[in-house]
Amino acid sequence: MSSLNQFKEIWLVDFEFQQLNGEKPAPVCMVGREYRSGRIVRLWQHQLSQPPFSLDADNLFVAYYSSAEWNCHLALDWPVPARILDLYAEFRCLTSGLPTPCGFGLLGALSYFGLDAIDASEKDSMRQLVLRGGPWSDAEQAALLHYCQSDVDSLARLLPAMLPAIDLPRSLIRGRYMIAAARMESAGVPIDMTALSKIRNNWDGLQERLIENIDRDYGVYEGRTFKSDRWSAWLDRKGIVWPRLPSGSLALDDDTFREMARTHSEVGPIRELRTSLSQLRLNELAVGSDGRNRCLLSAFGSRTGRNQPSNTKFVFGPAVWLRGLIRPEPGMAIAYLDYEQQEFGIGAALAGDRAMKEAYTTGDPYLAFAKQAGAVPLDATKHTHADERERFKVCALAVQYGMEAEGLARKLEDSPARAKELLRLHRATYPVYWKWSDAIRDYAILHGKLQATFGWTVRVGENVNPRSLRNFPLQANGGEMLRLACCLATEHGITVCCPVHDALLIEAPASEIDDTVKRCQAAMEEASRIVLAGFTIRTDAKIIRFPERYMDKRGAGMWEVISGLVGGLDE
Repeated sequence: MSSLNQFKEIWLVDFEFQQLNGEKPAPVCMVGREYRSGRIVRLWQHQLSQPPFSLDADNLFVAYYSSAEWNCHLALDWPVPARILDLYAEFRCLTSGLPTPCGFGLLGALSYFGLDAIDASEKDSMRQLVLRGGPWSDAEQAALLHYCQSDVDSLARLLPAMLPAIDLPRSLIRGRYMIAAARMESAGVPIDMTALSKIRNNWDGLQERLIENIDRDYGVYEGRTFKSDRWSAWLDRKGIVWPRLPSGSLALDDDTFREMARTHSEVGPIRELRTSLSQLRLNELAVGSDGRNRCLLSAFGSRTGRNQPSNTKFVFGPAVWLRGLIRPEPGMAIAYLDYEQQEFGIGAALAGDRAMKEAYTTGDPYLAFAKQAGAVPLDATKHTHADERERFKVCALAVQYGMEAEGLARKLEDSPARAKELLRLHRATYPVYWKWSDAIRDYAILHGKLQATFGWTVRVGENVNPRSLRNFPLQANGGEMLRLACCLATEHGITVCCPVHDALLIEAPASEIDDTVKRCQAAMEEASRIVLAGFTIRTDAKIIRFPERYMDKRGAGMWEVISGLVGGLDE
């Protein structure tokens, strides 16, 4: 346990709380246990006026999926701890890419290490008692405190089992992010409640009218059924080459539609319609009584360590048009700040490829790639050589995912020979990048794992696709970068509503938004330099002031259609 000797006290903590859909948590009780002495603190609701321990950097706080605990701190107006070890984050890091038969919850982690745990049915009954709400009898209060303490006692058993595999200095960065996650979950995304109410109240009747309105340009629906043969005929008329399954049938999953919509804008409306009819459950969108969309960010939920919030609860879910509900309150403004060509820049920096770095610093790496490859003149612009730029952009992005000539040819709707030539040009233009990428693949296969800058790890099994290994450093370090950006921004007092893959949505009074955007961009760029040893990933910002609303151009058409059908949403 020597790695913990730097801390004066080590507190294992757990809260029980009520939390309705979209609302902030209402703490019910809290139990803390000091790890070395075994001292126990048990507090019921009326006793939660102030923290019962010091939260400074001399003490370490240990919890499991701790953004829940820090959300309770924020709800109680308590300060948050300076040093956090989140055993959920560490368990996800330890097992990323490996099977976890009992899942990633506390019970799953205990089972993974062969440790005793409370019975799952008992845990569920206690959670139901909390969610039922008060008042609670003396016996129920005692039972809930006992249940809360059982989780703390479980942490006391889990910590020593996990500690040999925990890289404590870097694990504290993951713990730090859980505070940022709590702040973002508490802030939430501002939602136009009037528009949401109109859409919810009319949704059942809207769906057939949506099909009628949008499908008139496609002719692929029969009633409410999407007909694959009609879709095949429409694709033939448009000359679009569509991915197919090994059986030869068209691939009709949402990932395929999403990917194809990126290169064929005319696919977007039908993809939005399919998503809205099959996946959109408006009543599950988690919006609180104060008009804020709040849901669990599911930090570290993916193999690359990125967030995985619920598609049904999070406004940035699969139906892109739904983002039109995002609207700042009167006197306020929001801004969407994203990293520009993040993965290209990360690859250039990690590989140390000078030519690739130079391409990124031009501001248009895809056109620069075409120039460096000799495919366009040096004075070419994205207006004079738009088609060539697009081809080289598709190639550059495909390379990052390990795509080979056949897949690239499908994306470009071109011959395999032309695709192979583009890949040859990429290898010839950026040989240092390819040497690094090949080494990443080989290292992963040889050692069975890969790591990002702050230690996020994926384990590599026997059946892994070697091409997918090339993309892990780009995605995982992009995740490290965004998490650090969230920490820096929230610690500087910026209200971050939510992270969105490689972007942040922030909020400020309209009179302060320009300055707040500059501060947030500085934090995001500082995070990139820390992760990439001094290399800066640029950021772009889009500001929306009341009464404007956020709008993703991919969903603008659908929003306009729905607005017309329900009698206007922009009033």
